[in-house]
Amino acid sequence: MLSTILVANRGEIAARIIRTIHDMGLRAVAVYADQDLDSPAVALADEAYALGGTTLADTYLNGDRILEIAQRAGVDGIHPGYGFLSEVPEFADAVAASGIAWIGPSGATITQLGDKIGARRTAVAAGVSPVPGTNDPVESIAEIRAFADSHGFPIVAKRSDGGGGRGIVILRTSDDITEFEARHAGLGGDLGAYFLEKFVESARHIETQCMADAHGNFAVVTTRDCSVQRRNQKLIEEAPAPYLPDGVAETVAQWSEALFRQTDYVGLGTCEFLLDNDGSVYFLEVNPRLQVEHTVSEEVTGLDLVAEQLRIASGETFTPVPPVRGHSIELRITSEDPGADLVPTAGTITSLEWPTGHGVRVETGVRVGDTVSPDFDSMIAKLIITGPDRATTIARSLRALRELTIGGIATPKELLADILRHRDFADEFTVGTRWMETVYLPNAALPAPFAAVSPVDDGGSRRCFIAEIDGRRHEISLPAEFFAPAGNGTGVVRPQQPRRTSGRSVSAPGAASVAADGVLSAPIQGTIVRVSVEVGQQVKKGDVLLVLEAMKMEKYVHAPADGTVAEIYVAPSQNVPAHTALIKLEEDR
Repeated sequence: MLSTILVANRGEIAARIIRTIHDMGLRAVAVYADQDLDSPAVALADEAYALGGTTLADTYLNGDRILEIAQRAGVDGIHPGYGFLSEVPEFADAVAASGIAWIGPSGATITQLGDKIGARRTAVAAGVSPVPGTNDPVESIAEIRAFADSHGFPIVAKRSDGGGGRGIVILRTSDDITEFEARHAGLGGDLGAYFLEKFVESARHIETQCMADAHGNFAVVTTRDCSVQRRNQKLIEEAPAPYLPDGVAETVAQWSEALFRQTDYVGLGTCEFLLDNDGSVYFLEVNPRLQVEHTVSEEVTGLDLVAEQLRIASGETFTPVPPVRGHSIELRITSEDPGADLVPTAGTITSLEWPTGHGVRVETGVRVGDTVSPDFDSMIAKLIITGPDRATTIARSLRALRELTIGGIATPKELLADILRHRDFADEFTVGTRWMETVYLPNAALPAPFAAVSPVDDGGSRRCFIAEIDGRRHEISLPAEFFAPAGNGTGVVRPQQPRRTSGRSVSAPGAASVAADGVLSAPIQGTIVRVSVEVGQQVKKGDVLLVLEAMKMEKYVHAPADGTVAEIYVAPSQNVPAHTALIKLEEDR
């Protein structure tokens, strides 16, 4: 069995993994960005090392730095959690090459499944049926029009490297294809990153939690349903998947095993499928890692899936899967505002009371006094509610939401409660992946927008001093607030807690603002997906200058007039706050 595990993640993910490591009598090593120095996950670990930075690129996506720390700390295993580096085959290979156990499938397996085009090819080779579509990158707009003529509208263009609902464009008309061409087929475009599928208008999202060990054993732990989604982002997950038509559970189990066998998969993973209204089942993708919703599968089987990962990575066989008992629902608690199109809110958590009682499990990475910002993503906790049957679990979930109190930031707790009470979810279960947008939200009584909060400090103000501890020189870095008088009776103000994953955050209407000097500023906080121009380039009014991604949607920044690109202030993958200067355009006179 492995003895010392580095957890290459943060927040509630890292805390959840570290607890299992300790349950097994092993040692846990944490890594942290500057903002996470005082986070609960770091406090739980036996040792913690600074990644040295505040951005994703410098910290949780910095594989070289993480591997350097792992070697320094003498660990024999690295657990990537989910998100960040968990699906980067080059990092998995680098860890294995260093002699440290990678707690996940091999780099070769990830390569076969991580890219969506590759996953479709793998599925076909395994005898598994994906959604009707193409298995090669799009080469021309004519190809898209031909696909629409052949399959009929609507169709969907998907980025092959997309994940978590990102990079999905639904095309319903010929005009939509023309607009897609303008945004993706020009200079600096990314047309070749997309492939095509027939868009399944109304379908459930179901999945299997699977595991396989190096001894040839395979098992489906449970099925799950994740159909309650907003912009392809899951809000509510449950296990087992309820109300499946006859034969569907057997089909997805057989297909899941075929996919694992085809890719020599060793570890835990999730196979995702669409269940159409007519009973047809289509393969979507394999997530070669642990997922957020793994907890509901644990609750109805009694297994600890992180422990199973550690056993498999140590060369052992996995634990036989017990029969499913009862029902479990996971509710994602985010800092998003239901009254403002689920825009994330920033601020300090002024009060916090988690629900307790029978069948209630809470996983979180925040405390009272922590502040949250849109640096990573908006999920701050998960409520996992379990009962003897689905009806009891729904009732218990509603009770838990009533007990939950979070002050200082907006949360969707009331929206989640309303969904749980809705007859489409609670009684008839007619929800699909588009139900939120097409049925629920148009008829929901949403609250007023959450009151605006003052901007939070970025946690960058620190003071350093030298100290000798056990005869060894140490440079100690502390937040500047540590030295300030406590004015609120709570002692030290904790540094800002950024949130998980890739910085996909605020989504709001509006175009980029243009200053008198021609500088275009970001209309929203988001991540730069693509810069479509270069300095000195002539552009026409309406040309796409760059693309921002926020809340799983792309926001296009267009040229407000004919002119020349004078300066570019940002780069792809950069996370920018609202009103950040993007590009300077010198207008033609």
